[in-house]
Amino acid sequence: MKDFDSKLDRRTVLKGGAALAGAAAASSLPFGSAFAAGYPDRNIKVYVPTREGGGADRLLRSVTGVWKNHIGTNFEPSFFPGAAGRVGYEKYMGLAKDDMYEFLFGNMGPEVLNWVVKKPTFDLNDFQYFAQVDSDPGILFVSRRSKFKTVDDIIAEGKKRTLNVGVSRLAHPATLGALALAKHTGAKFNPIPLSGGKNTRAGVATGEMDLGALPSGGIVNRAKTFKVVLMFSHTNPLPGRSDNAPTMNAHFGTNMPSLIAGSRAFGIKKSAIAKHPDRFAKVEETLKKAFADPAFKEAYAKTKSPWEFVGLRSAAQAKEYADNIAKIGAEFKDLLAGKQT
Repeated sequence: MKDFDSKLDRRTVLKGGAALAGAAAASSLPFGSAFAAGYPDRNIKVYVPTREGGGADRLLRSVTGVWKNHIGTNFEPSFFPGAAGRVGYEKYMGLAKDDMYEFLFGNMGPEVLNWVVKKPTFDLNDFQYFAQVDSDPGILFVSRRSKFKTVDDIIAEGKKRTLNVGVSRLAHPATLGALALAKHTGAKFNPIPLSGGKNTRAGVATGEMDLGALPSGGIVNRAKTFKVVLMFSHTNPLPGRSDNAPTMNAHFGTNMPSLIAGSRAFGIKKSAIAKHPDRFAKVEETLKKAFADPAFKEAYAKTKSPWEFVGLRSAAQAKEYADNIAKIGAEFKDLLAGKQT
């Protein structure tokens, strides 16, 4: 774990400013809504690289259900599950037009890590995220019926035998946190991808999995069933709803950067921005209005996810996150590829 701490200090992880110029420039062009007269005049399609009915779907609908009132059209989600998100991105980059009527809505952390493990068929330089909408830290959790009551219990058992860790995807920030913890402590973890948060929770609840690693939102909302035992973030944003679970850095003396496991964001082909900067300006302007609209908080409350995770972040900030998580993933590429600790 020495290399982990020395190579991924906060200064290293927070670098990446030079590459932000393109996104920042596009988002600051002096075009107002008047320059996008007539846009949009039809519905906007959103590619979602996961199945319908999950956390991404609920969050997308809470956002677009209010955003449509400010941009002046409806949003039509299309779901493309498969290959840990890869299918949806390949479909989007292969089929979507660059007319500002087709977006992608994905979870940056696991999907960027997917590209670290295996490069996509398209050029990553042709795509960018333009608005991150939430930040949910990765965690370790157990069933309330588990014999494990603390993370120390887990580590002690993991030094005796290999523990099965349920995860939604192998290439995922929460998975990365679990593997980094095992490497640091000497415990043996075997991450098993169960295709989505619902299946992962079920695996832990039934005892099929010894523990799980997921974003925290879906676990703290089920406190009667699950217990959070560790946060992979600098601070615990929900101490009262997570049994005051410790962070990895505080509990184990590591220097790990926050592994935000739920980082949903809208993405688009860069060529669409280049061709229609006026339309892009209207997209950004109206999305900001949607987040400032009291109706959005009401809509988001229906998802039952913690409001503390919500926060609209710009194209530049989204790119910074994507660049940083890619750097972390590259450091642990062998673990993300499935090598057991």
